Amino acid sequence: MSHTEPSTLVVSAHAGDFVWRAGGAIAAAALRGERVTVACLSYGERGESASQWLQGKSLEEIKAIRREEAEAAAAALGADIEFLDAGDYPLLESQEIVRQLVDIFRRTQPTVVLTHTLADPYNGDHPAAARMALQARVLAQAIGVQNSDGSFPTKEDIIGAPPVFFFEPHQGEQCEFKPDVLLDITEAFARKQQAMECMPAQKHMWSYYTDLAVRRGVQLKRNAGPNLGLAHETLAEAYVRFYPEVTGVLA
Repeated sequence: MSHTEPSTLVVSAHAGDFVWRAGGAIAAAALRGERVTVACLSYGERGESASQWLQGKSLEEIKAIRREEAEAAAAALGADIEFLDAGDYPLLESQEIVRQLVDIFRRTQPTVVLTHTLADPYNGDHPAAARMALQARVLAQAIGVQNSDGSFPTKEDIIGAPPVFFFEPHQGEQCEFKPDVLLDITEAFARKQQAMECMPAQKHMWSYYTDLAVRRGVQLKRNAGPNLGLAHETLAEAYVRFYPEVTGVLA
């Protein structure tokens, strides 16, 4: 893949995270004809599948159910998805996971990276995923860092310096989340809604993230100013940019 071809990489701790928190961004990129890849570190089989445990399902059955749901959701959004099956609750940070992520970074050549915030007192899996994603991003830039198979990358394999955006956690006030990017997902929201409905194991999240999109849409319009032709029912997602924006023009 060309280093300049638009490509989004989403590093998601669990099978549902990428849907709730970044589904609009994923669908919008796909609608523009861009490639989106989701690296799903775990299925959320232990900590985010209570309804399946209460039905008496086994661990392997639950993992299969969550994988099927995540695959359907990714397809609805227009994204590819890869599963690392690293386990959850806790998701333990390891150099093996980082090495796998380095391979994914180099193979997909992302121009944008989306992942979790670095603080989440309610779920340690989320910042663990973010830390590993950030480490892999740096290592994937280094030509002296080997691939997971032991080979050294070529000049074409190493990545650039894609911007990283943290998507909105479930309880932002406790996660030090102060958004500085509001993304209009109005045209993409139908795909996000379809993807959310692929996740019946977490049905309680559907209305929460629909309502959140409405609230962020109101904020987007207030920050955009008048007369920009925004839809009356604008819907949005919120993000925090981790690295500085590089620009020649302030806008």
